[in-house]
Amino acid sequence: MKTELNMIKAIIVDDEKGARESLSKMVAKYCPHIEVVAKADSMKTALEAINTNNPDLVFLDIEMPNGNAFDLLEKIDSIDFDIIFTTAYDHYAIKAIKFSAIDYILKPIDPEELVQAVARIKNTPNKKEGLDDKLKALLSNLKPENKVKKVALSEGDGFMFIKVSEIIRCEARNHYTLFYLTDKREILSTRTIGDYEEMLKDEGFIRVHRAHLINYDCVKKYIRGEGGYVIMEDDSKIEVSRRAKTELLDRISKL
Repeated sequence: MKTELNMIKAIIVDDEKGARESLSKMVAKYCPHIEVVAKADSMKTALEAINTNNPDLVFLDIEMPNGNAFDLLEKIDSIDFDIIFTTAYDHYAIKAIKFSAIDYILKPIDPEELVQAVARIKNTPNKKEGLDDKLKALLSNLKPENKVKKVALSEGDGFMFIKVSEIIRCEARNHYTLFYLTDKREILSTRTIGDYEEMLKDEGFIRVHRAHLINYDCVKKYIRGEGGYVIMEDDSKIEVSRRAKTELLDRISKL
């Protein structure tokens, strides 16, 4: 990330004047190391502000006149600034944003959430190629005709991008998550299994045990018992909790 005198240059893009002013005041109060150098209210003015000011960070509202934030990003040849998306509600694109490991804040913006999002940006070295990969995954996941979703797995100082369909199962390892893939790779992510459960629950994954999240499409066999257990495509035997048994059997009954 580029800095001048340790200050982060930021641009706020939002079509609502009140939202721009509110976020600007909040940034000044709670993030004194950030200087808001420009505000934009449309795709056109946002492009002009970005080209003129060469920002380190852009607070980017998803909805804009004559397009949206993703249309704007596709118009920029080289993105070398961090992005924090802002949206007034749980937008359809939020899942794609989560999959791509890019930050976002829901409106009305809470000061604590703002500080946390900025801290994550500040504490993560912004490698150009890593940002490019995130944005490519995001824009790919947003296309309705593209059924192959990719998820960013946080690995120490970077991210690994994998297809959701390649995940057989996830296993909790304290505050980390170990991914088992169809090509026999194992990837240890620095995020919790709870984070991935929320992210993958609508993609055919089910939390069958406090330590196990499985891809339902990769289940080979279910063995009955108090909770029972499943045998996965990698021949692993995964215990099913009594609480998860009902949901699992309900899915089986719908086959």
